[in-house]
Amino acid sequence: MAEEGPPCGDPQHPGHLSNSSLEDHTLMTSTHSVEPASPRYERQSLRADCGTCFALCCTAFGFSRSADFPIDKPAGSPCRNLADDFSCTIHDRLRPRGFRGCTVFDCFGAGQNVSQNLFGGTSWADDPGTKAEMFSTFAAVRQLHEMLWYLAEAQVRTFDPDNSNRARQLRLAIERAIGDTAAQVLALDLQHLHARVRETLIDVSDEVRAGYRALGDDQLDAELCPGADLMGKTLRGRRLCGADLRGAYLITADLRGSDLSGADLLGADLRDARLDGADLSRALYVTQPQLNAATGDIDTTVPADLELPAHWGNA
Repeated sequence: MAEEGPPCGDPQHPGHLSNSSLEDHTLMTSTHSVEPASPRYERQSLRADCGTCFALCCTAFGFSRSADFPIDKPAGSPCRNLADDFSCTIHDRLRPRGFRGCTVFDCFGAGQNVSQNLFGGTSWADDPGTKAEMFSTFAAVRQLHEMLWYLAEAQVRTFDPDNSNRARQLRLAIERAIGDTAAQVLALDLQHLHARVRETLIDVSDEVRAGYRALGDDQLDAELCPGADLMGKTLRGRRLCGADLRGAYLITADLRGSDLSGADLLGADLRDARLDGADLSRALYVTQPQLNAATGDIDTTVPADLELPAHWGNA
């Protein structure tokens, strides 16, 4: 039963911006002389294009037999389902065949960038000597592309010029760091860069969530906090507007019909979380892998640049 009261909607606070308004806000902030990111690293380009990748996710990473995979595969070896043309022979049957883990992975476009740009379109199969370097580069670039994904949102969700500029500068720094050579990427201090990005994302989150908190539950539970263990918790029909759920464990949590406007979901574990009818359209830092790992339906609303997973009921 949903809690009584209106949905959070749009708070009267400059810290709120719907993802559906990203383009409008980009135009608004142009008066601050914000240098645009390269088209190569806009959010639309931070999506996997498997047709131009050398199946790096199916080779570079390993996995163990589990609920997500039916077999063991060591890192650096091709999956047994990989065809000679780098396509997956069971792509349309991954979940029924037990390869659920494959369906919740996203390289954020790193695969095609490494394959076509950093390694000039020559595959590890054609030049085996590049295999180790290519796989290591892919692992690093995947992290960098994910940072770019979050920073693009942070830059347009904030109305603080300082926060916007920090996000912009980090985006430009990462774009330059990816550069033209694999060696340049592998020389990066990813831990330091990740810490700087995380600090900016948290600052923007604090700003945005402040505009929502008064519109959420009168008293959000103290346990609704970063890194909280909310596995299996019933949060159905709650107004969780402005909640800080960064890194929270929401595995199998019941969020049906809940309003997560302005809630920070950075790194939250949504495996098998029930999102039927939930509103995530204005939630912060949601990714496609998070949605793919959860369950929902056609009534679930998600950010404009994400999609309802095909395996969701009626989606």
